[in-house]
Amino acid sequence: MTTTLRIGVIADTHGLLRPEALAALQGCERILHLGDIGPATLLDQLRELAPLDVVRGNNDTDDWAAALPETLLLELGGLRLYLIHDLKQLAIDPAVEGIDVVLAGHSHKPLNEVRNGVLYLNPGSAGPRRFKLPIALAILEIRDGQPLVEMVTLA
Repeated sequence: MTTTLRIGVIADTHGLLRPEALAALQGCERILHLGDIGPATLLDQLRELAPLDVVRGNNDTDDWAAALPETLLLELGGLRLYLIHDLKQLAIDPAVEGIDVVLAGHSHKPLNEVRNGVLYLNPGSAGPRRFKLPIALAILEIRDGQPLVEMVTLA
């Protein structure tokens, strides 16, 4: 029997939660926000769709954001996921730590590549357009313990 967990991965909303993003996240069993959120009410909108895990970004400086962790280790679908806003601040060796997937935002540049047996995933920015970078998010499916990534361009 195949088991599949559908996880929405979003980052760098900077206060803009597009209707296209909400539509793309419909049907996800979990949502991960990788920081630079905007107002706390944005998280409430995401929580209406699915259970939500969040890390704080460098622009998340309001009082409510102080309670958010800078990194988060989750075990989902048999995999170990490590969430951080800025990949440049990664202070561990994910392969040595037994991490399967590192999820980061910050750069606004989508990234989906395996390095040293670890999947590195940046969904891109789902918020206001920056330079000529795409407006995007990602769907991470964990199917029978294997990560599968669908990059979703929103605009």
